[in-house]
Amino acid sequence: MLMKKFMMMAIMCMASSMTFAGDSDGLKAIMKAKTYDEASQLLKQNLSTLADNAEKAKAYNHVLDLVMDKVNDETKIITENQLAQQMGGGADKMKQYDTLGLANAICQSIELAAECNKYDQLPNAKGKVAPKFAEKNAQRVWVNRVHLVNIGQEEARKGNDANVLKFWGTFVDSRNEPLFAAMDKTPEQSYIGQVAFFAGRYAYQAKDMQRANKYFDEAMKDPEQKKEALNFKLYAMKSQLKTRQDSLNYVEQLKPLLAEYPDNDAIIDGLYSMYDGMKMKAEQKSLLEGILAKNPQNFVALADMGIMFIGDNDYKSAVPYLRKAIAVNGENVSVLYYLGTSLCILAQEDGVAADAKKAYYKEAVGLYDKCKELDPGMQQIKWGYNRFNAYYNFYGPEAPETKKAEADYK
Repeated sequence: MLMKKFMMMAIMCMASSMTFAGDSDGLKAIMKAKTYDEASQLLKQNLSTLADNAEKAKAYNHVLDLVMDKVNDETKIITENQLAQQMGGGADKMKQYDTLGLANAICQSIELAAECNKYDQLPNAKGKVAPKFAEKNAQRVWVNRVHLVNIGQEEARKGNDANVLKFWGTFVDSRNEPLFAAMDKTPEQSYIGQVAFFAGRYAYQAKDMQRANKYFDEAMKDPEQKKEALNFKLYAMKSQLKTRQDSLNYVEQLKPLLAEYPDNDAIIDGLYSMYDGMKMKAEQKSLLEGILAKNPQNFVALADMGIMFIGDNDYKSAVPYLRKAIAVNGENVSVLYYLGTSLCILAQEDGVAADAKKAYYKEAVGLYDKCKELDPGMQQIKWGYNRFNAYYNFYGPEAPETKKAEADYK
């Protein structure tokens, strides 16, 4: 009987020691750290030795606590400055704060909170998922993200591109972090698209195309940024092309974009230009015919179809498309010029009746006059000589109108 009681006590002691086992040595070392630098270094050194997911979440949360001390110290000064300003205080009442220190600490807090949450959402030693830190961390980290927008703007004015990308990129990336899924994102709707667009441009400048495309895609969710973000994304993608295979891959990337945005001029013109550059005439023509079948008034497709025929020296086929393009948009100098030039060439073909020839030149004169009106300095296209030629053939070499047209281009 005595032996049985002794064995039962031993088993109970073992169970007690298992249930109330203390923190691992690695976690204890981390929890004793009083500064972010020390705690962060200890976390890196001991992460693999921590007992379980719960310990890892606790360790990350402690490092986050230390970073939040820095965030809270700096944001407290900002709040005090705002209050002093509301009370009529001048510049002498404003306290200096560590702008970059705050921004970097916020970036660190977002990263640490995300890592803490990753382990916090995993099963603990008992196989249960029982998050301890998620709600508190989401609240205290989310509220400070907006400072990244303001500080990023200051860094942009100073020309510190790397910091701009870091701060604005972190702001955009963190918006989709699972930890913040329940946070109210409505207040950011008015500017998140713009921040994402410029983050994409800075990523492009840094030659980080993966991030650039990600930020442009985020910006395209904003109706006000959608077109500009897509156009810059296309420009950025095209700038990376070096080989024919790159071009073919780019074409394959444009096709689904065209299906999604069938009336986007940049995509249409981009595909047309790629097919033209690779001498893929059949694909080029099929592209434009498909677009015009869906929308006969598509200006870019009409203009490109006309220019395609000009490239084949088929001016008779080019003219109807260019006329239709002008009917849709009569302010495009290049299309006005191409149509005028095509008419002048048709007028010079053999067998053209005198009245038809006169009509061609008359129409061309009107088109070139419109070019002169829209582009008086010939910055977009050199229309001067062709206009003089149309005047010469319509009015005659000695007419004052012809002399004036000659003087206009010299």
